[in-house]
Amino acid sequence: MLGLEICEKYFEKYGLPLINEKFSAYKHRIAAGLVGDGSECYGFDDEFSKDHDWGPSFCLWLNKKDYEIIGSALQEEYQKLPQTFEDYGPRKVSDWGGGRVGVFETGEFYANFIGLNRPPAELEEWLYIPENALAACTNGKVFYDPLGEFTQFRNKLKEFYPEDVRLKKIASRCMTIAQFGQYNFPRCAKREEYVAALYTEAKFCADIISLVFLLNKKYTPFFKWMHRAVKGLPLMGAYIYEKLRVLVSTPDYPKKSEIIEEICQKIIKEFKRQRLSFLGSDFLLHHGPVIQEKIKDPNLRNRNVWVG
Repeated sequence: MLGLEICEKYFEKYGLPLINEKFSAYKHRIAAGLVGDGSECYGFDDEFSKDHDWGPSFCLWLNKKDYEIIGSALQEEYQKLPQTFEDYGPRKVSDWGGGRVGVFETGEFYANFIGLNRPPAELEEWLYIPENALAACTNGKVFYDPLGEFTQFRNKLKEFYPEDVRLKKIASRCMTIAQFGQYNFPRCAKREEYVAALYTEAKFCADIISLVFLLNKKYTPFFKWMHRAVKGLPLMGAYIYEKLRVLVSTPDYPKKSEIIEEICQKIIKEFKRQRLSFLGSDFLLHHGPVIQEKIKDPNLRNRNVWVG
């Protein structure tokens, strides 16, 4: 079983009875699930994942008032639960893996990822929250939430960026993808500056994946899972996954440049389909300003197109 499935069964076996038996007055006010950092929250865990921060566990979330009343007591009882479940466990907590499971106040849990104890309200707030942080606090699964407050916060984030912010980020990705992939990669390769070429290739891959997530209106996860996660996206996901796999696997630099151009032309076709840009240019750098002009907010529209 994957970790998320184990954790849900573990909650049903031990967590729910704990709530019902020892915190019955709050049983309709406590939320539970597994969300946040860790491969199991994305469903990407494997045998290698089990050596740290993996195993039977879950999160319990309370609003601020309830947390002040029962948070400590609930955490104390949580820590008394069995450390193993169906031959899995105990959970091995790494030096930097503490605080991923247990009892949390809802606002503080989200603030740990996005810097806010409420959903973002302004464009500026949305603009500067890292994509991987939004991915982390909207992944996993909520097992139990009769009150609905945790899920309401979560669903607001899952609605994705406001359209102006999405456009700003797409415009910026056009600029950096063109700069690193279409322009600088072949120049570095011709100069035999292979360290620089490797850097431009990696940056191209990261920004292409981010762009495809933006086009799908999904948040890009932590770098380790970007390529694996892109495969599941409905728009160009499988295509980009395979193209990037071939790109990084081939030692042939002219072939790499050819793949980079193929990917960029595929992106431009998707721009046309989404009515983001009808420009005839094959160079993504030219599409960035066109897409930025579609932003309605004048302050955001007039920002540096490279920054996003």
